[in-house]
Amino acid sequence: MVNLSSVHGQRAGRFRAEDFPGPFRNVSQLTQAGLNRELASVDVAPLPAPLTGKCLVVIGGTTGMGLSAARAFLQAGALGVVVTGRNPESAVSALQTLGANARALTGDATECRHAIDAIALALEAFGGFDGLYHVAGGSGRKMGDGPLHEVTDDGIRATLQLNLDSLILSNRAAVQRFLERKTPGAILNMGSVLGWSPSPKHFSTHVYAAAKSGILGFTRSVASYYAAQGIRANVLAPALVETPMARRAAANPDILRFIHTKQPLDGGRIGRPEDCDGAATFLLSDAARFITGQVLAVDGGWTVSDGQL
Repeated sequence: MVNLSSVHGQRAGRFRAEDFPGPFRNVSQLTQAGLNRELASVDVAPLPAPLTGKCLVVIGGTTGMGLSAARAFLQAGALGVVVTGRNPESAVSALQTLGANARALTGDATECRHAIDAIALALEAFGGFDGLYHVAGGSGRKMGDGPLHEVTDDGIRATLQLNLDSLILSNRAAVQRFLERKTPGAILNMGSVLGWSPSPKHFSTHVYAAAKSGILGFTRSVASYYAAQGIRANVLAPALVETPMARRAAANPDILRFIHTKQPLDGGRIGRPEDCDGAATFLLSDAARFITGQVLAVDGGWTVSDGQL
């Protein structure tokens, strides 16, 4: 085995021309050839997959961003993944996509038993529970959300229940299991850049923004309280991503022009579910074992760009 630091630190004069085949025109060539020769003799063990052996639950994982993440988790070595959703047909389709190391549970994420049962299923099917990814949520526009002066009483209750209540319930279930089993664990909550970076012309659903802002404060408080028990909690905050929730925006030419400059990365486009998979995998892995209470925006540049209306 070669000590790479010592190889890299060699002075150029310590490599002799006669040690290398062929003509060398300058010292830098000698140095590089010597380094290449030493590197060729190094045995490099492959890195383990980041989620090897992990058993994970994805609340809202039968479609869209949750399903994409569940697929990525299995590809990253997860032992098993439980995905949940409302629609039985979507659950069947998700299982066909994910394969033998997945289980699906149908139900309503706003009901307190939903996450409890999903975690129990992970323990039963795979023998463990290491992390929760809460993706479930959505726009309250059709339920009465919108600009504050137009918001209905029902819209307030329904939007908060869908986006904030459900997340608090799933997080509570996860923390209770981690404490009961005396194991560390990871929680990743789906937020939104609209929780702190509003877009008044095109995305004016104020109760939704309140819910997503609430997720930030809630997650940081949880992270602070349970850090000593090895329980981590972080937020992944996307901007506009191509999901069923984004159909209204994706079909609006004015919004697409806005997004071209508001999310300027990669040509200026709407995000794709897989754009968030790498960040989610990392934050639920042991590589992020020293990270908690953080908010990671995967936003194509939204939060650092003006956007042209």
